[in-house]
Amino acid sequence: MKNLSVKLIRIFAVTLLLFNSSFAQKSDSTNLRQKLQNQLNEWHKSGKFAGATLGVCLANGNCFGLATGFSNLETKTPMKPTDLMLAGSVGKTYALVVALQLVSEKKINFDDKIEKYLGAEKWFSRLPNSKDITVRQLMNHTSGLIRYEFKNQFTKDLTANPDKVWKPEELLAYLFDEKAAFEAGKGWDYSDTNCIVLGMIIERVTGKKYYDEAKNRVLKPLKFERTFPQDGREIKNLIQGYADADNPFGGKDLVLENGKFIINPQFEWTGGGMVSNSEDLARWAKAMYEGKAFDASLLPQILDGVPAKLGKDVKYGLGVIIRPTGAGLTYGHSGFFPGYMTDMMYFPEHKISVAVQVNTSVFQNLGKPLGRVLVETLETIIGKEQATTQPKKQFVIVLRLNPKYQDEKSWTEADNQAVARHFAKLQQLQKDGKLIFAGRTLNKESMGVVILEVETEAEARKIMDDDAVKAGIMSAEVLPFQTALMK
Repeated sequence: MKNLSVKLIRIFAVTLLLFNSSFAQKSDSTNLRQKLQNQLNEWHKSGKFAGATLGVCLANGNCFGLATGFSNLETKTPMKPTDLMLAGSVGKTYALVVALQLVSEKKINFDDKIEKYLGAEKWFSRLPNSKDITVRQLMNHTSGLIRYEFKNQFTKDLTANPDKVWKPEELLAYLFDEKAAFEAGKGWDYSDTNCIVLGMIIERVTGKKYYDEAKNRVLKPLKFERTFPQDGREIKNLIQGYADADNPFGGKDLVLENGKFIINPQFEWTGGGMVSNSEDLARWAKAMYEGKAFDASLLPQILDGVPAKLGKDVKYGLGVIIRPTGAGLTYGHSGFFPGYMTDMMYFPEHKISVAVQVNTSVFQNLGKPLGRVLVETLETIIGKEQATTQPKKQFVIVLRLNPKYQDEKSWTEADNQAVARHFAKLQQLQKDGKLIFAGRTLNKESMGVVILEVETEAEARKIMDDDAVKAGIMSAEVLPFQTALMK
């Protein structure tokens, strides 16, 4: 009887311990979610965007999603964590993983010339650098291929033919016979064109459609039930996106009309081409950068990055942006598609992944860059204290081409040299750590937007008063970051 009592006491004690442990874990999880929800809500209040979702995967594999704001401003529909948005260039990572699996199967070799796979195509010789590009150079954007998707004629054709189903070679045709940005392997320039060519190689060596390969090799085995190909104008359960009425991809603010996209997002294909939500993307980042989606022995090659024009000390590996942050080194990717923006990061030191999506593509409306949202999320999760040093100020510079220079035929050699010096200055600012972001805007009369991090507005104005501005080729409007949000 005594032994039975001892056993019962032990069982009760163990049960109580397990209950208390489980209760504590649930309590901690609840507290963390509430902290992150509050943080998400505060960010939404500070910006001018419809809504956002946040996905988190902890070191122990527990994943969850949060949401703030609205999925539709017109109907005031609250955003849900499960809501679907276009992931933009984050979709490149799925194509990369399919290619990595084919490398393991010895169907593709990193250092093969692409001529081996596509050289028999009639158009191949018209592709810039065609005979010199390797598969690796496609993956890390060192091929010299320029971007087809920002060609004015392409955006006009895309908008004018919203039902057109685009073939990969039709996209490449927009840069046939053009001069490459640089010799293959001797520079870096981010270009969706690289991934379109990679997708063509995937289909050539497998004899199957890329999306079928992505489903069978990645989405189904890893049980991504809310990640889908964006293969047409009607995408089930896709929420409304807001792109600003001046964007050249359709020229309307609302990207969905009567359930159909105003352009055909199918064109993006292996350059992005996926619909997902933030929780799935956080799970994807953790699986990918922990080597669970392909042969993990390839990770060192994937993470062997080259200097990229994406910020101070940022590198680009094989389909991965390698970013140093105040919370440590990160692996991930950002994404843009008219109406939506996405970013995801994996923090290898903590084995935590986070992802965020917003249903706007108007950068100025965010209140803060998506990458910063992710870093602040990580800091909340691990309890890292905020840095005690005062941050530098950020300024947004909107660059506009003056009407006379809208037609390139009116440019003189002196004009070209002035603009070349302008871009050389931007490259130097990037090396100096003062350039946070530089890219083309979707506003028709603008040529670009630059974000500088400097001590004063006067310093920002002095930097942007360069030869191209003095020559009247472009104007530069300098605004404090918060002021820019109100524009």
